Amino acid sequence: MPFGAHETMEVHESLNEKINTINHFSLYAQQAQHPAVRALVERHLQTAIQSYNQLVAYTHNYQAASQGGGTNHPTGNISNTSYQNIQYGLRHPAPIAPQAAGIFNDQQILSSLLICHKNGAKNSMSASLECADPNIRQMLIHCALDANNGAYEVFFLMNEQGQYQVPTLNDHTAKTFLHTFQPAPNAPNQQAAYHQ
Repeated sequence: MPFGAHETMEVHESLNEKINTINHFSLYAQQAQHPAVRALVERHLQTAIQSYNQLVAYTHNYQAASQGGGTNHPTGNISNTSYQNIQYGLRHPAPIAPQAAGIFNDQQILSSLLICHKNGAKNSMSASLECADPNIRQMLIHCALDANNGAYEVFFLMNEQGQYQVPTLNDHTAKTFLHTFQPAPNAPNQQAAYHQ
């Protein structure tokens, strides 16, 4: 089965991004100080390796998709997370600036993981839209979901530690802003009923 030009280029970019992610996550795993941060990085590293190997296997052998190539292996379990567990509002955020040190601290590691996952989710979903091959498309969608879940898991840990604070609007302002949207009618013939 031949690959189309678009999907060939998208998979090439995706594999390069995954190599970069694996290299960075390996470095972060070596430098993480807190055991929870190290465990998170190592778990995300294993998911990145699995995802990379799965895509490489399929580009070498089209039968690889039927041998578990389309399965999802989520990075983190976010199903037990509730918005009530999120700390909203700013609590005297510490100033931040680039640092040219050769060693990353845990906060820098988590911030880097978060950015890698956010970009990975966007890039994989965008790449999937250019793929004709249904197996590659599905693999890239799973990559996007894994990255999305990984980003949320990192965000949650950072939020818990006060490193990622969530700015808020006044409750009345937020509701007024969002409540301007009203439900759509279910079908075109129901729209006529609204105007009678």
